Amino acid sequence: MNTLDLLRSALGVLVDTDPSALESARADQSGHAALGTPLAIVHAESVADVQAVMRIATETRTPVVVRGAGTGLAGAANGGAGEIVLSMARMVAVHEIRADDLLAVVEPGIINADLNAILAEHGLWWAPDPASRAISTVGGNIATGAGGLLCAKYGVVRDAVLGLDLVLSDGRLLHLGHRSVKGVTGLDLTSLVIGSEGTLGVVVSATLKLRRMVEGHTCTVTATFPDVRSAAAASAAVTASGTQPAIMELMDAASLAAVSALLALPAPSAGSAQLTIQTDGPAAVTEAASIADILTAHGGATQVSHDREEGERLLAIRRSMHPAMAALGTTLIEDVSVPRSAMPAMFDEIARIEKKFSLTIPTVAHAGDGNLHPNFIFEGPETPAVVWEAADELFRAAIALGGTLTGEHGIGTLKSRWLADEIGEDQWELQRQIARVFDPLGILNPGKVFASDA
Repeated sequence: MNTLDLLRSALGVLVDTDPSALESARADQSGHAALGTPLAIVHAESVADVQAVMRIATETRTPVVVRGAGTGLAGAANGGAGEIVLSMARMVAVHEIRADDLLAVVEPGIINADLNAILAEHGLWWAPDPASRAISTVGGNIATGAGGLLCAKYGVVRDAVLGLDLVLSDGRLLHLGHRSVKGVTGLDLTSLVIGSEGTLGVVVSATLKLRRMVEGHTCTVTATFPDVRSAAAASAAVTASGTQPAIMELMDAASLAAVSALLALPAPSAGSAQLTIQTDGPAAVTEAASIADILTAHGGATQVSHDREEGERLLAIRRSMHPAMAALGTTLIEDVSVPRSAMPAMFDEIARIEKKFSLTIPTVAHAGDGNLHPNFIFEGPETPAVVWEAADELFRAAIALGGTLTGEHGIGTLKSRWLADEIGEDQWELQRQIARVFDPLGILNPGKVFASDA
């Protein structure tokens, strides 16, 4: 029997070859689509289903691409010609919630926001907060090492996972990590798998590190600055002060204008940028006042709100960035990180690149941790050469400032050509060798992250 016959024999109606479904599985929200059409989508409903797929894939040497909700921004979960797309979207169970141990055991297909709605009933929450939290899966968050608005204070996915169950390329099941707060037995394979973008195995369960709901107030500080460099310098000053806001988001003039147009808000002053900062917990009011003083001293027109609902309305402006960009055309949403003190310099680099290539690059930033999202807007489905030239300079500028190619979106397909530039040829080859230990046949997400022409 061929691969498709073997899949149908083992998994029956879970095997999907509907043309529209296969077409959808070729692309994610990056706008990039894989070449060709996948062989099939398998809608796994159990660990046994995943193991069956991987055993058949190993037997037939068929590539497998693991997919969650398809909300990625680097092309890492796009299925191409002859590949099996292994969908985890139906594996949504919450197996365990332990308020006493501050942990939960969940399947990878559960939506981030849905999980937190369930945890809230127990007075708990899982801290990773990507902008896509309403549509992205926990498994996708783990695969990309996702971050979000809250990670400057509460950490990223790697800080919030205790253990993983992982199916290897040959179908074996590993139990990685631990349930205890501490655990240093052997190599930390859990952290290795987080952010590996489906190249090492298939996550079928995750033991998550939870937090209790934050008690006290939530205060929101907004400040408008005459230009983005002033806003970046003010955010760096907040960080240097030692005050720890839960959220600190920066929007440059182009992004602020686009969101204002989308939401029918009053047009901002030309060139102006905005910081939106939230403090939480028992010290929230005091911290908000201290932050407001810093922003005012740096030339910001500053307002403070102690109303939680108003704060969420103000944050909705920042959370509307992606639809605002989509309204302008096709968007290549980029993701670089620099040391927080280098934020003003990185915005200088973006301005230089805009001028050099005659582009406008709307940019928002998780200013609390130095993670910037420059957006390239163009017409049509294909990214123009000039955009890639500008992106190349942007990536190299971030690395030169002590930063990195990606803070939370991953490498996927779109950034594989620059990976060796950041980590060096020796480390690039070492990482490839590690991947081959997990996946000796190279059937897990081939052509992603460690592209052969990198």
